[in-house]
Amino acid sequence: MNIKPLFATVLLALGAAASAAEPIRIGMIDGLSGPFANAGQAVVRNLNYAIEQVNARGGVKLPDGRHPLELVTYDNKQGVEEALTGLRHFADQHIHFIAQGNSSAVALALSEAIEKHNSRVPDQRMLLLNYAAVDPALTNEKCSFWHFRFDANSDMRMNALTEVIKTDRSARRVYLIGQDYSFGQHLAKVARAQLAAKRPDIAIVGDDLHPIGKIKDFSPYVAKIRASGADTVITGNWGNDLTLLVKAARDAGLNIKFYTFYGNSLGAPAAIGDAGVGRVRAVAEWHPNAGQGASDSASDAYYRAFRRRYPQSEQDYVHLRMHLMIDMLAGAIEKAGSSDALAVAKALEGAVFRNAFHEASMRAADHQLQQPLYVSVMRKVADGSVQFDNEGSGYGFRTERYLPTSFSALPTSCRMQRPR
Repeated sequence: MNIKPLFATVLLALGAAASAAEPIRIGMIDGLSGPFANAGQAVVRNLNYAIEQVNARGGVKLPDGRHPLELVTYDNKQGVEEALTGLRHFADQHIHFIAQGNSSAVALALSEAIEKHNSRVPDQRMLLLNYAAVDPALTNEKCSFWHFRFDANSDMRMNALTEVIKTDRSARRVYLIGQDYSFGQHLAKVARAQLAAKRPDIAIVGDDLHPIGKIKDFSPYVAKIRASGADTVITGNWGNDLTLLVKAARDAGLNIKFYTFYGNSLGAPAAIGDAGVGRVRAVAEWHPNAGQGASDSASDAYYRAFRRRYPQSEQDYVHLRMHLMIDMLAGAIEKAGSSDALAVAKALEGAVFRNAFHEASMRAADHQLQQPLYVSVMRKVADGSVQFDNEGSGYGFRTERYLPTSFSALPTSCRMQRPR
């Protein structure tokens, strides 16, 4: 008897049953149009990639069978009110998991709204999964049981950057520039405090906040930086606000050092060009050259797999934390045996992510992910110092300092109110 046709029929039936299972939906609320559309669309690619990995292994296992994950998006145009409208939209659809990150102001508003929603409608609770909103308040004085952050907060990121500045004796005069909202305002404050503690000899020669997403020409700001005599800039700018700032500095021939949160992505390396080699630094939980080009590097293999999925140079925006977030969510749902937000939140507390090159854990006290950080410096691929470039620019980043979890972890002031 030839069992091959029968076996194939069984596989098809199993596949049909899996595809017919009710998907577990994740509602992403972020800017998908306007000045930060590139950042939002890049997140969509990363989340979809991670979801594809989970679904490829059969989806999420629950007592009634396996369920695929599915991403649903809502364009909030980077606005708080639009984001709240999106939240109500997803609540009406009974979507339990909300993903957001590209604005701490939006994250704070969503966290408060979800807290209220969950108290009013306890049988339709929601979780906020934060992949990029780094205002420390979210896991300190404004922490919420329903909020989980998978990115390092701005204090953690700044702590990493100032560790490098501490040993950079050529850094004597620092200019601070950032976006004028909660994140940028706090970043300037913490930069001053950390530099005062680690390098009291450094002079802060400028401190500028500019409207977020509104400045098309940063040359007036670059002129102020030049006039200040600064040799170093610290900025948390992201998206076009970073790209246009560094492009204006390059065009003006202002070859000073930039210590950035996001200088390794979304067009920044190409905009900086040769002027950034050895001068521009970025901090992240991982970067494409973290594997140092070793032939057996699991990190390199991970990056190559993403690039096979998204081969266009403009799609080269890969962030481990977004993939890690989806993987940890899937694991928590399976551990809870349910997609109920309360059960999943309890399962996420203390959860551990581990692959061949990275390990992280979710601190239960404040729902802040604990993981290592890298500070990397911009290099030119042509000189052989890095293997991978960013976005086809010809420039990549090489690890300058690796900071283990034991160093990157910071205390929390969170006094979390837990549901009974």
